[in-house]
Amino acid sequence: MKKAQTRPKQVKKEIAASGTPLMTVNASSPAQSTRTRRNKSATIERTDRFENIDKGMIPFHYSNSNYGDKTSSIDVRDTVMLCQKAYYNFPVFRNTIDLMTEFSLSKIYLRGGSKKSRDFFNALFDKVNIWDLQDRFFREYYRSGNVFLYRFDAKIRKKDLNKMTQTFGVSGIKQDYIIPVRYCILNPADVHVGGNISFVANTYFKQLSGYELERLRNPRTKEDEEVLMSLPAELRKRIKNRATHILMPLDVARINAIFYKKMDYEPFAVPMGYPVLDDINWKAEMKKMDMSIARTMQQTVLLVTMGAEPEKGGINQKNLEAMQTLFTNESVGRVLIADYTTKAEFVIPNVASILDPRKYDVVNRDIENGLLSIITGGTGEKFANQSIKIELFMARLRQGRETFLTQFLLPEIKRIAKSLGFKNYPTAYFHKLSIKNDDIMARIYARLVEVGILTADEGMEALETGKLPSPEESKLSQEEYKKMRDSGLYEPVTGGPETQKVLADKTGELQNEITDKNIKSQEKINQEKAKEAAKKPAGAAPAPNNKSNGPAGRPSGTKSPQTTKKVSPVGASEQYSLSGVKDNFIKADKLNKKIESHLKRKHKIEELSEEQKVIAFEITKLIVANENVEDWVKLPKIKSYIKNPVDTNPDRVKEIQEISYAHQVDDYLASILYISKGA
Repeated sequence: MKKAQTRPKQVKKEIAASGTPLMTVNASSPAQSTRTRRNKSATIERTDRFENIDKGMIPFHYSNSNYGDKTSSIDVRDTVMLCQKAYYNFPVFRNTIDLMTEFSLSKIYLRGGSKKSRDFFNALFDKVNIWDLQDRFFREYYRSGNVFLYRFDAKIRKKDLNKMTQTFGVSGIKQDYIIPVRYCILNPADVHVGGNISFVANTYFKQLSGYELERLRNPRTKEDEEVLMSLPAELRKRIKNRATHILMPLDVARINAIFYKKMDYEPFAVPMGYPVLDDINWKAEMKKMDMSIARTMQQTVLLVTMGAEPEKGGINQKNLEAMQTLFTNESVGRVLIADYTTKAEFVIPNVASILDPRKYDVVNRDIENGLLSIITGGTGEKFANQSIKIELFMARLRQGRETFLTQFLLPEIKRIAKSLGFKNYPTAYFHKLSIKNDDIMARIYARLVEVGILTADEGMEALETGKLPSPEESKLSQEEYKKMRDSGLYEPVTGGPETQKVLADKTGELQNEITDKNIKSQEKINQEKAKEAAKKPAGAAPAPNNKSNGPAGRPSGTKSPQTTKKVSPVGASEQYSLSGVKDNFIKADKLNKKIESHLKRKHKIEELSEEQKVIAFEITKLIVANENVEDWVKLPKIKSYIKNPVDTNPDRVKEIQEISYAHQVDDYLASILYISKGA
């Protein structure tokens, strides 16, 4: 009965066991567990899985040492100083920061606002040396990530105030108005933040150094006294009482804090190079190890083996002591006399394996990845990968440049313009940042200069910086450009001054006059022919036919009649010299070149356009038709026809037209034939 009752329970247990998953702890343990043995590795969880990450250093430091010991503050001193020391001592870190700084620098130009406001801010930028300010800003921005710009102002003198009113049109300013004269970048290692829980609107303090405290305790200049008197009374008391750790509050209206990728809940920004400091330190340790080994390379060991095994005679202890004394006494010349039981050899360490540079591969790769491998490495890669890295590098620089404009320069321009009374203010832009050679845009800019849309100065600026003028600037420059073009300067290839238009109009009028004269001459010739035909008698008998009636058909032995008409060449009825025609064509060609050269000098251009060459040839035809050959080279004749291109010898022109009609040639060839007649 008991067996019958336990059998169903055992079956149920087997069915339940078949449905449970196979676990490591069950598979490795016996069917009946004991107290002395179990698989702990299947159940233990590591408590230090993220130990390296968890023990990482937080770059911010919390302290209760604000002035008066009433409030707390946070600083980033240790982190910033580590990055500064890395910049001072390690070339890979310094070169990366300097290269990013130099690529970020660029000239600034203004758009919008009035011309006077742009002129004022350009003069102000020159006064504060905006280029040097950029250099200091970007170096601190990429090195520590925390830039604190402190502004120094100066009062405007009365005569300078009047000059500003006349030159820049400022209005509504007071006699005691102040403008910025210098911007100073504070050391972020000396700056503490406090006064707000969200780190959005912070209060900043500067930790005074020993030198600064000494100058405030014993003021030497008027500026030292002004700084001391501007401090709170409690802070002045602590300075006089020889306190060593003093935080001076900074004027919120004068300081501008700019951070590198800072979050709202963070008091400071983390420097860009902070994550690679550990790798740089590791590489420095390995270099020290290699240097230490290199210094001890000459310390080789001389191994001397003496004696034999115990069963073969053993070791003579006195001989060992004598040999040791011989090699330790450097004043005695060593002469070693040995038997077959003495063996000496130098033990030299394997320096090549110890100083192998392959141990630097991993740390170098980590440093390259942390400091933009486009700068520190990237050798052996394909061109496409290098191009992508360059684009990423340029994108990071553009982000820093936009930060300088939007967080510092544009708000400062707006503040100054508002206080000076400008109705509108300009917007600052950096020149385009690119390392590509854009040939297509260069050809477009060159074409805009060619057709006169851009002036020469605007074209060169566009080619160098990619900056095109605004509509207002273009209008002003085109007005000045038009005055110079009207005076015969800067004549573009397409278009040109008013003189060319007048010349083209006169040429058209001349061609119309020649056409009218040709028509009248043709009508006159037709009338003369009609008169000659009318003089003949109307009933005149036809000429008698004296031919006899011969046999029909062609007589035998005669040749076939002529089927083509023999046309005499041009000039067969008159006497024209072939050599004279050739020489006159050469002289006419020289005349045409001389006219083209004179037109180039007159309009101050290097080459004539196709339309201008046609006009020069029309003037050549006029001179050939109206003047004798010996007068063609005379400059006054050429100038007179250029100034007034009309016929001056109508009788000669009439004869030339008759030759043109008789031989069915154009007027130019008829002129050549006319002067070649009887030559």
